Amino acid sequence: MKRLGWLKSVFFFVVIVIVLALCWEGYKLLASEDGQFLAGTAQVKSGNERAPGPLCAGMGLCEIKLPIRADNRSMPPIKNMIATIFEPPRRGSDEILFTILLRASLFTLREAITGFLLGAGAGFLLGVAFAHSGLLERGLLPYVVASQTVPLLAIAPMVVIWLGGNWMSVAVIAAYLTFFPVTINTLRGLRSPQPTALELMHSYAATKWDILWKLRVPAAMPYIFTALKVAATASVVGAIIGELPSGIADGLGRIILNFNQYYATGPERLWAGIIFASLTGMTFFVIVTLLEKFFVRHQPADAV
Repeated sequence: MKRLGWLKSVFFFVVIVIVLALCWEGYKLLASEDGQFLAGTAQVKSGNERAPGPLCAGMGLCEIKLPIRADNRSMPPIKNMIATIFEPPRRGSDEILFTILLRASLFTLREAITGFLLGAGAGFLLGVAFAHSGLLERGLLPYVVASQTVPLLAIAPMVVIWLGGNWMSVAVIAAYLTFFPVTINTLRGLRSPQPTALELMHSYAATKWDILWKLRVPAAMPYIFTALKVAATASVVGAIIGELPSGIADGLGRIILNFNQYYATGPERLWAGIIFASLTGMTFFVIVTLLEKFFVRHQPADAV
């Protein structure tokens, strides 16, 4: 049954990827190459009117407005994105883009995992402190929430200045996005046990430490892992953004920035970098999901 469940997940994932690819290519057939349309005809006229896409003209759907350019420069064909992954990124290079992106992905993943561990540890400790002290919760929780309203692009340069332009500063930036969901879900999970369970533990003269590790933490595991799955992808985003002001050239952040500068001549390379960034986040998410399957045997229906 478990194997069947995994096969269903893989099947639906593949189906969604195919649907997205069809939507990508279908949009290009409906839209104009310069972001405008011409109602009722496919003939280019003077002024501000522009010719619609080929499928739009053929099906009589030219009244539909699609205000985004859809030529091969703004939306390169999917086959070109895949093909460029297995080609050298520049002339005279013997290394294909796949190798470069894979190496950069592993480097960024290392930074993300380090930040993930730092942020998850800090979030768990904050959640435990808040669960045991209402005063700390009322005094510090508003600041924890307010910290997430500060744009990461404003925080990243300051962290780089404080800690230096190294991969550890990038990990700290990733931890900044990680600790908040872990803190909130840990707090909720630690308070999820029923009052009767707490009364039973007190009747056995259990200490706060015993109640924490034998009752509260096991009950909070589904909540914590839900937050960890959210934090896993957020840590990858934080690592990529943190690489930009740090000047690190080995990660996905610098590669995406470089390819963005040459988007007009080779948009496929930028999209290839984006694909690898997505795959990196998905890989980390799958790792955390597998750990959840190992540590969490029963998940309550109301866990979020």
